[in-house]
Amino acid sequence: MSKTHTAPAKPVEFEPEFLSALTQMFEEKIVFNHVLGLKITSIRPELVTARIDMKPELMGSFVHNRIHGGVVSAGLDAMAGLACMAAIGARHMDEAPLQRLHRFAKLGTIDLRVDYLRPAIGDHFELRAEVLRLGSRVASTRMEFLGADGKLLSTGAGAYIVS
Repeated sequence: MSKTHTAPAKPVEFEPEFLSALTQMFEEKIVFNHVLGLKITSIRPELVTARIDMKPELMGSFVHNRIHGGVVSAGLDAMAGLACMAAIGARHMDEAPLQRLHRFAKLGTIDLRVDYLRPAIGDHFELRAEVLRLGSRVASTRMEFLGADGKLLSTGAGAYIVS
């Protein structure tokens, strides 16, 4: 993915407390993410990444062992939300880590577009998302869904209410 247009002048390092709380919120408290098996692999202000391991409950085609398209779109939507959280967290580094987490209460999807480029077949998948622009009310995002071999399987673009 390309470098975001909203990257801070100097690199932002999130506190372990912030990363831990955000990971717990994303992976466990958002129950649907837990059902999908979304596991965060990296949270940076400019890019977030995660992994989904294939399991029978996620299958869309038992003949081809292909993941369901709804899992792809839900995963990309969740990742874009996480990217918005990271961008908002980086914008408000002057606040305490747990105080920043309360800023995510109004976050919601406005628009989501997914392009399915190739069948998603494999034992695991990588998801990536970045914020292209973080405004005062709306964030624009770009997402990718990749196979274990790094091949691009689907792309997404979304708009999110952030205030």
